[in-house]
Amino acid sequence: MKQYILLFILLGISVTLFNLNSVAAKDVPYHYGFVKSKNSALPSIDNEGFKEIVKKHGAIFLGDTTKKEIYLTFNNGYENGYTVKILDILNEKKVHAAFFVTGHYAKDQPELLKRMMSVGHVIGNHSWSHPDMSQISNSRLKEELEKLKYEVLKITGQKEMHFMRPPSGIFSERVLEVSKELGYTNVFWSIAYKDWDTKVQKGWRYAYDNIMSQLHPGAVIMLHTVSKDNAEALGKIIDDARNRGYEFKSLDQLTNKNY
Repeated sequence: MKQYILLFILLGISVTLFNLNSVAAKDVPYHYGFVKSKNSALPSIDNEGFKEIVKKHGAIFLGDTTKKEIYLTFNNGYENGYTVKILDILNEKKVHAAFFVTGHYAKDQPELLKRMMSVGHVIGNHSWSHPDMSQISNSRLKEELEKLKYEVLKITGQKEMHFMRPPSGIFSERVLEVSKELGYTNVFWSIAYKDWDTKVQKGWRYAYDNIMSQLHPGAVIMLHTVSKDNAEALGKIIDDARNRGYEFKSLDQLTNKNY
């Protein structure tokens, strides 16, 4: 009898340790990164250690790589005076983009949010206070997303919010899992460059060359609206990408993801 009791205790300990290890594994933080595209070759996350997790939870990294389609996305943490120009260019070129906004941006720039909404741009969730989501609890994570969603609803009337982008590109499997349960698709990117530092702006040509050199089918471009270079290069990027046969599509049109 004592042998059976000991066996059950050992089995219980084993199950507990297994569950603890599983939970710990889901909390491993990842800093999103990728091998950039060159000469129209596809970028890759094959060696980044998180490919299967991203794929498992339906996150977006690439669109349909069999088609020359581009998905243009912007991060809006705060306003630096260039979003109006970016919106004007998008309107002129008839391009729909996605804007991932924070709580600070929503409260500070309600009229810009209304404008984004009124012309058909996607407004995505970049969290309320821009925390490292891999280091906060599930309840705090939900609060960050729901608070931002509600603020956007109050300002624009947008009832649904389907896309989110983890602040600073830091995530864990738990972050992807919990946000997916809340109805979000996490959106990463396949084209980007260091554009967020407002003290290191190098001119429109620098922005243009960085984006155009990485262009590839199914591209998800991530830019920051605080960049003067981006605002000045955007029109030419759109025109020249179209001249290469690319079509700009809205993020909510993306149905086929390739990894």
